[in-house]
Amino acid sequence: MLFVIMCNDKPSSLEMRMAVRSQHLAYLKTYEKQIKIAGPLLDNEGKSCGSLIILNVEDRAAAEGFAISDPYAKAGLFESVVIRSFKEVCSEGQMLI
Repeated sequence: MLFVIMCNDKPSSLEMRMAVRSQHLAYLKTYEKQIKIAGPLLDNEGKSCGSLIILNVEDRAAAEGFAISDPYAKAGLFESVVIRSFKEVCSEGQMLI
């Protein structure tokens, strides 16, 4: 099942994000087969201000476990985290239904 995990960084936390980035990327690597898409959200100046991950896991509990265990979350980077189930309808220019 697909889940969207959208995380918004705390204000003025770019330095913290960069300090933990290598740990975060290593963590994502362990879920490489389950991650459909992942990357930073950008502010109006093009600087990272959050994260967006679409993850294919068994259930919401697995998505929540993934989000809680992210090194960014453990470091206290996020102001908010929203997890929603997701139904893919179109991908790479192709309708799926």
